This record gives sequence, C-alpha cells and structure tokens, in this order.
Amino acid sequence: MKKLLFLAFAAMFAVTASAQDAGSWALGPRLGIYTNTGDTVLGLGAVGRYRFNNSNWRIEPSITALLHKGCTVDLSCDAHYVFDMGVVRLYPAAGITANDMGAWAAGLNLGGGVDFNVANVCEFSAGLKWQPMFDDRSNPVAIMIGAIFRF
Repeated sequence: MKKLLFLAFAAMFAVTASAQDAGSWALGPRLGIYTNTGDTVLGLGAVGRYRFNNSNWRIEPSITALLHKGCTVDLSCDAHYVFDMGVVRLYPAAGITANDMGAWAAGLNLGGGVDFNVANVCEFSAGLKWQPMFDDRSNPVAIMIGAIFRF
C-alpha cells in the first residue's frame, strides 16, 4: 500500500514538474467527503490540472487518502469542459477512478463543479461527483473543496 501511494504521488509530481507552458498547469490540496459508503468518509489529497492551450478542455488527475479504518486511497483522472465567465468558471466532469474501499475496484466519475478566482494565481474550487463502480459495492457521491494554484 505504501509503495502504491508513493508511486502515485511520484507520477503526479513527475507530470506536473515538466510544465512547458506558463499558465496551463495548476496544483493544489483538496478535501473530500465521500457519502453513500455505509459511513461518511473524509478524504484528504492533492489535485493537478492541465488546461490545453486555446481550448476550454482540461484534465485533472488526483489522489485522495480516505481517512477511515485501514486508510485507503482513491485515484482519479477527469476531463473538464470549462465555461469561463470571468471570476467564476463552471465545468461538467467525466473520468475514471480506482479505489480500495474494501477491495480494489474501478469505476467512472460523473459530476461537475465551480472555480472562483481569489487572486491572479489562486482560486477556490468546489465540486460534486458520483462514482459508479464496476463491482457490487455502493456508488460513492463525493463532495470536494480545495484551493488551486496556477503556475
């Protein structure tokens, strides 16, 4: 488990550390609340974002440590289509996820969110996503808040 978590962090930082285009990359902390899992589970993690130049599309890989008995991890990668309205940006999101809540399983992410500019390089982010899993477990609904720092 520790090796997997280390590899996931290393992969995320390797991808974000190789930024070539200023302003296209972002990184930040995220807090999540996973509901519909039997018990409400708190998650703490990191998110990276890459916005394609001259496009409304961006990708968002993330890793979240789920803080409950037998700490587990949720790995996700989503695609967003961003509706930029100046200070506020809305986006629908779709992607894939894998987590080990009980046993490893894969699934989808379906949801959306909103970003609010706080400063030139900082924004607050809030989102909601449903994670239908490809096995017989319950399908979590995750509520997420965080801060994003653009560079």
